[in-house]
Amino acid sequence: MAHPYRRRSRRKVCRFCVNPELPLDYKHPEVLGQFLSERAKIIPSRISGNCAHHQRLLSVEIKRARNVALLPFTRLP
Repeated sequence: MAHPYRRRSRRKVCRFCVNPELPLDYKHPEVLGQFLSERAKIIPSRISGNCAHHQRLLSVEIKRARNVALLPFTRLP
């Protein structure tokens, strides 16, 4: 039996699997920026809901966008 105060939440779905037209490319920092925290860290898949395949591609594209200065490496307080 589940704990009475335990919250049952819906399983998050991968946004890139649901919408294949969503660009997963380093040239679209507005899309990639949605997967960065306020400190410019990559949000993990357990929070964002991305599948493992798209999370790996996302991290590679974020790192590429950082190297060509489209996304920040860090955001200072």
